Amino acid sequence: MKNREIAEILSEIAKALALSNDNFFKIRAYERAARAIKDLPEDIEKICKEGSLTDIPGVGEGIAKKIKEYLETGKMSKYEEVTKDIPHSLLTLLDIRDLGSKTLGVLHKELGVLSLEDLKKVIEDGTFAKIEGLGEKTAEKILYNIREYEKRMGKQGRFLLGEVMLTVNEIVKKLKNIDSVTRVIPCGSYRRMKETLGDIDILVESKDNKKVMKKFTSFQEVKKVLESGETKTSVIIEGQGIQMDLRVVPEESYGAALMYFTGSKDHNVHIRSLAQRRGLKINEYGVFRGSMRIAGKTEEEIHKLLHLQFIPPELREDRGEIELAMKGNLPQLVNYNDIEGNLHTHTKYSDGENTIRDLVLKSLELEYSYLGISDHSKTASYANGLSVTELKKQSEEIDRLNEEFNEFTILKGIECDILLDGSLDYDEDVLSSLDYVIGAIHSHFKKNVTLRMEKALENPYLTILAHPTGRLISKRKGYELDIERVMDKAKEREKILEINAYYDRLDLDEHNTREAYKRGIKFCINTDAHNLRMFDWMDLGVGIARRAWLGASAVINTYKLKDLLDLIKRNG
Repeated sequence: MKNREIAEILSEIAKALALSNDNFFKIRAYERAARAIKDLPEDIEKICKEGSLTDIPGVGEGIAKKIKEYLETGKMSKYEEVTKDIPHSLLTLLDIRDLGSKTLGVLHKELGVLSLEDLKKVIEDGTFAKIEGLGEKTAEKILYNIREYEKRMGKQGRFLLGEVMLTVNEIVKKLKNIDSVTRVIPCGSYRRMKETLGDIDILVESKDNKKVMKKFTSFQEVKKVLESGETKTSVIIEGQGIQMDLRVVPEESYGAALMYFTGSKDHNVHIRSLAQRRGLKINEYGVFRGSMRIAGKTEEEIHKLLHLQFIPPELREDRGEIELAMKGNLPQLVNYNDIEGNLHTHTKYSDGENTIRDLVLKSLELEYSYLGISDHSKTASYANGLSVTELKKQSEEIDRLNEEFNEFTILKGIECDILLDGSLDYDEDVLSSLDYVIGAIHSHFKKNVTLRMEKALENPYLTILAHPTGRLISKRKGYELDIERVMDKAKEREKILEINAYYDRLDLDEHNTREAYKRGIKFCINTDAHNLRMFDWMDLGVGIARRAWLGASAVINTYKLKDLLDLIKRNG
C-alpha cells in the first residue's frame, strides 16, 4: 500500500509550508490529512478506485486531487513546488521535539543551519544560545531532544506493529486464496506481538512451491523482489519499505518451522537445550531421534512430545515460560475475543471524526455489549474540549440512544485533564454525574507529573488513569515521572490503569504492565479511538496484555456490564 508513502509526502508539505511561514490553517490541513492516511487501515489506492478520497476524514477536494495525481503519475506537483528551495535535511529537523519552524527558520537564516550536524555544532559552540529568544536552557533542551531523536533514528529498520498489520492481513488473505495453500501464518516478532519489528516472516504450507512464489511476487503490495527461490522469497513492500520473507514448507515440517521462525531466539535456544536433554534434536525441519523425524506437523505435538504445556507465542521470550510450561502452570491469558467494550473513545463533540451513533454501530459490528464515550474535557481547547453545557447535551443524547439501542449500553465518561495542581478539570457535581472518569495528562510533561498523578489518583471520582507514561514510540520517551510511585498509589486507591492500544502509544508497555499486574492492579484496554478505524487497534492492546501475562480477570473491559458497573462504581 502507498498509505505511508503518501502520508509522509503530505507531512513534508506541511513542514515546508511551516518553514515558509504559510497560512496556519493550510499547514494544519496537510498535517491532519497525513495523520488520517497514516492511520488508514484500508488501501488508499482501493479507496481512490472504488470510492472517493474525500470520504477520508481530513481530506478535502484540494488534497484529494493531489493524492490522485500522485497515485496516477508517481509525482505530486505541490510537493515539488514547496520543497524545491528547501533542503530535505532541513525538513527532517522538524521531527526533533520542541524545535519549531520559526526557530529553525531563524537558525537557517542567521547561522546557516542545514543539517543535524550543523544544529549540534551551533549548540555546542554557543552561537545557538546567543540568538534572541533562545538562550542556554533552550539549547540544553534541544540538545537532549536531539539525543532522543538520534536514539530513535538508531532503530532504523524497526517498524511499528500497527503500521504493518493491514498489509500483513491483506497478503495473508491473498495467500490463503491460492488453491494449493493449506496454512498461512505470520511469524517472528509479528506473531509474538512485539511493538516494533525489523521485518516480516510469513510461513506457508503448500505442495506447489513454484505457484505460491509466482503469485506472491505478483501481488500489488510487492515493490521489489530481492530474492526468489523454491522455498524462500524476499521482497520489499510498497509504501512501507519493510522486507517480507515468504517461506513455503511441507506439512510434515510446518509446526517445527512455525516454532523456529516465531522465536524468540532465546526461547528457541532453551527449547533446543530441553530437547537435547531428552535425547532429541529439534530444528525448523522437525523433531528427530537420531535420523528419524518423530514430530513436526504442529506446534502442539512438539510441545506434547517435550512434556510442555502449549506456550502462547506472546510468551516466548525465555522469561520463565518454559519452566512453568514444564509444570503445567502457565497462566490462562486474556484472549483477543474477550473484550466486551471500548471505554476510551472520542466523538464529534470534541476532536473525534464520528457521531456517537457511528461508534455504537461499530461496536455492534465488533459484537461488543457496551461502549464508553470519553471526549476531552474543557481545558483541552486544542481538542475542542467540552464545556459543562456541551457535556450535558452529550449526556442527553446518550440517554436517547440508550432507549433506541435497548440491548446495548452506552456509558457516560470523560477524558478529564489532570491540571497542574493535580486536580481534575470539572467540579465534583459534574464528575459525579458520569459513569466513569478517565484522568489524563496532556501538557506540561516536565512539571511535577508524578505528584499530579498521585493527587489525581486520590480523587474519588477518577476511575482510570490514561496512557500513564505518555510515550509516543516514534516521537518521545514520555513524561518525567516515577512510574512505580504512580503504580503504588493506583494500588492503594484501587484505581485502574489504561493499556492504550493506539499503535504509537501502547502505553503501558508490556514491562510496566507486568510490574503493575504483580501489584494486583487492574487494567482497561482502550483504543483512544478518534475515528472508527482506530477500533481495529484493540488487538494490539490485548497483545501487550498477553505479553505481560495478564488473565481476563485483570482487564475490566472483559467483564459483563453488571460486573463492570459494580467495579467502576466502587472505584469511582
